[in-house]
Amino acid sequence: MQVTSSLIAYAENILDYGVMGALGLMSIVTLWLFIERMMFYKSVRIEDYKHRDNLELDLTDNISVISAIGSNAPYVGLLGTVVGIMITFYSLGDIGAVDAKKIMIGLALALKATAAGLVVAMPAIIAYTIVLRKVERILTKFDVAQEEKQSNV
Repeated sequence: MQVTSSLIAYAENILDYGVMGALGLMSIVTLWLFIERMMFYKSVRIEDYKHRDNLELDLTDNISVISAIGSNAPYVGLLGTVVGIMITFYSLGDIGAVDAKKIMIGLALALKATAAGLVVAMPAIIAYTIVLRKVERILTKFDVAQEEKQSNV
């Protein structure tokens, strides 16, 4: 019984620190990459590029990471929820009695992982959309500048 209790406590710690820590790290990485991309876009000079593809490569660096975080954060949260529900049911089965209060508390704590995953995913998708729009605008400006060069020649 003592070993089981310590394993459940260990699993709860993994849920809290592992899943929530991973989601926290994902949100920090998203924010960092978003700020880095916005700073780069302000400093980019389309005159320095001869080929559109080189410009596009520089503009799209690391935006796939933002997209991956936005699409996978809900799954990380869902994993935390599943683990939390498993811990709740296991601890109830270990006790041998059904306590509605314990079930509700366990499920509420498990669902916080899903909520955290959604809280991380939504801003990441918004950031990705903003970054993608900036890329499109800069590439369009490049295309217009190239057309103007060709028409002046």
